[in-house]
Amino acid sequence: MASISLRDLTKVFADGTVAVKNVNLEIDSGEFVVFVGPSGCGKSTLLRMIAGLEPISSGEVSIGGRIINNVVPRDRNIAMVFQNYALYPHMTARQNIGFALEQRRIARAEIDKRVNEAARILDLTALLDRKPKQLSGGQRQRVAMGRAIVREPDVFLLDEPLSNLDAKFRVQMRAELGRLHARLGVTTIHVTHDQIEAMTLGNRIAVFSGGSLQQYDSPHALYNQPVNVFVAGFIGSPAMNFIEATAVENGASVALRVGDAEIRFAKVARRVGIKAGDRLLVGIRPEHVVWHPSGDVSPGFVHAQVELVEHLEPESFVVVSILDPKVVIRNAEDFLGRSGKDEPEVVQSKARPLTLRVNSEKVPKRGSFVDIALESDRTHVFDPLTGVNLERTVACAAR
Repeated sequence: MASISLRDLTKVFADGTVAVKNVNLEIDSGEFVVFVGPSGCGKSTLLRMIAGLEPISSGEVSIGGRIINNVVPRDRNIAMVFQNYALYPHMTARQNIGFALEQRRIARAEIDKRVNEAARILDLTALLDRKPKQLSGGQRQRVAMGRAIVREPDVFLLDEPLSNLDAKFRVQMRAELGRLHARLGVTTIHVTHDQIEAMTLGNRIAVFSGGSLQQYDSPHALYNQPVNVFVAGFIGSPAMNFIEATAVENGASVALRVGDAEIRFAKVARRVGIKAGDRLLVGIRPEHVVWHPSGDVSPGFVHAQVELVEHLEPESFVVVSILDPKVVIRNAEDFLGRSGKDEPEVVQSKARPLTLRVNSEKVPKRGSFVDIALESDRTHVFDPLTGVNLERTVACAAR
């Protein structure tokens, strides 16, 4: 096991493209960390820089306290699993898994022991004598994973190793990876664009956008305390809803007005200096939107019509359109990568529907009218120019 430290790591390609921008990360020995983000965000490039497969433009990579910028990949004592298998076509699965051990002149009995154990973990025992062309894509990926497991390295680097598996086996392999890590305790970095994979596997998760690290935190913190609009919109399915709001006076405190409805939100207003007239962005998870059949509208509720109901059991996703034209629903994509820019930009986008997560035992019918409100203690308030979570900013400053 070994810790990993990335200091001001940057990658600029020959054409001037900046793939990774000044990334600083500390990964503890034995930790399972996931790099997640949309395609092109730099996560795989960063992994290849750690592996020594991609030259570093600037910054440092340390493994176990040793700077390895100029250390060749074979001397870094890492094992990497690629998305494209990289198997030797003329070798059997058994030979592919054990090849690196043979090169290190490990005793045959030890090689057989490690190969058989990896095959058991990966459900490959009956396939060990087949060559890659006789295996499915998912089976080839498992062979590639087995090849990494038997090396018993200081660090595992996994570049979307589950992407070619079918849905059922992907879930099974996530569980197997978790158990394998718990047993071996090897420091692991797992790259994926699948947020469910990230949330279920990672002790900590590094969220990337546009080559920049947006947030590095536990799954719970990412979901409940996102640092900005990008993280809030990327983590969670369905995605967080974003609604325009205006700060208004409400007695001795400040409330947020959404259309003609008001949300009491003094806890943030008092701490970050929100004042009447300020334009803000409210974020609310689908499960924190309150609704009831349309009737007498209570203070804080707005009218909506049900457009779509998705039954997933035991819960359902309900998509509604707000009937109040003053209520504007924003897109998280408007803020994609914006946090890394020097100058803030005003958000411009078309309104979109609002999504609710509800218990399937009580679901409104498509086409029906409902009244909805936001749970004031579960909302997030963002700066509409920078996308920064205002409450998170204050909480961090107070530490």
